[in-house]
Amino acid sequence: MTDVPTSHPRYESLRIRDAIVTGVKRGVTSEHGLIAHGRGEAYDYLLGERTHPFAVAAIDAAAHLLSQASHPVISVNGNVVALVAADLVRLSEVLGAPLEVNIFHASKQREQAIRGYLLEHGADEVLMPSTDATLDFIDSNRKFVHPQGIHKADAIFVPLEDGDRCQALRRMGKAVVTVDLNPMSRTSRTASITIVDNVVRALPLLIQGLENLAPYGGAKQGAAFDNIAHLAAAEQEIRSPDS
Repeated sequence: MTDVPTSHPRYESLRIRDAIVTGVKRGVTSEHGLIAHGRGEAYDYLLGERTHPFAVAAIDAAAHLLSQASHPVISVNGNVVALVAADLVRLSEVLGAPLEVNIFHASKQREQAIRGYLLEHGADEVLMPSTDATLDFIDSNRKFVHPQGIHKADAIFVPLEDGDRCQALRRMGKAVVTVDLNPMSRTSRTASITIVDNVVRALPLLIQGLENLAPYGGAKQGAAFDNIAHLAAAEQEIRSPDS
């Protein structure tokens, strides 16, 4: 953002917004993604644009869950790649989990653009949707998955997820960790663990949490996580007149 000084009080929010716009220009993010980002930005504003203790607790629980999974997978769409491509690649390395492209609005061109963007940011391999494997309980384009990726996964990290697919994954017996700024969304209430925070803040903290677990081989057991209580705390913060 050449025309916005770092001293601007909304600099970080504008920088993130600019990343989404760049994603659209690069063919990574759909125009619909701009609307979704604006909705999330509104919730982040109500949360004071900071990471709260309830989000830190969710991130810790997510690190434990993902590190103990037999076959974790990181599912990515256009918005999250535009915002945190480098962090996604680092998360994949730390977790030892493949990255898989999965988008709602069908577009082979955009799927390839997302793959290319991740490769530019250091990814070695990116799994792509396939007609050889489909998810149950869902009819949208997101049902097409890689047979050795999401279809096989026992735990899936899916930031900025679509509610229909989150429900389908849970009905199939898979654990789902998501990042969603709206604690009242269908995704938030369906996921195993919901991190109510901005993905640009949550991803570095999740990576750090996994790195801290590494000396224990991922075997350090975390406390049971109450996702409903976590969402209630986030909603209370949003509704608080002092937030």
